[in-house]
Amino acid sequence: MKYENMLDRLYTALPEKTKKRERFEMPQAESFVQGTKTIVKNFGAILKIIKRDEKHLFKFLAKETATAASVDDLSRLILNGKFSQEQVNNLLQTYIKQFVLCPECSRPDTKVKEKQGVKMLKCEACGALSTVKGL
Repeated sequence: MKYENMLDRLYTALPEKTKKRERFEMPQAESFVQGTKTIVKNFGAILKIIKRDEKHLFKFLAKETATAASVDDLSRLILNGKFSQEQVNNLLQTYIKQFVLCPECSRPDTKVKEKQGVKMLKCEACGALSTVKGL
């Protein structure tokens, strides 16, 4: 079998998501300080983009800022303490790199699966399976 034929066969076997070339844009937190609290007003929209559980991102941000936090009825995250928008976005980027993007192909097409009691990040684009600490 010729090399080109094998490449063609391999390319047709790839999942459709890997053939697309759109870029994943990291969501940016829209936050502001009100008194002694920082409010992330697009917290709900961020969760929809990254397709992760509200509780996990909430706990991550509260732990990393070492402060109490809550989510109000409008899907806004409220952090006790004054944090700049840059600080909040840096934490959000850290979360996305650690718990959303595939470590092999850097695509956001991942789902969290549990395999024998261990949380794994399964990439639907390239098929990679990797362990995730802290989930």
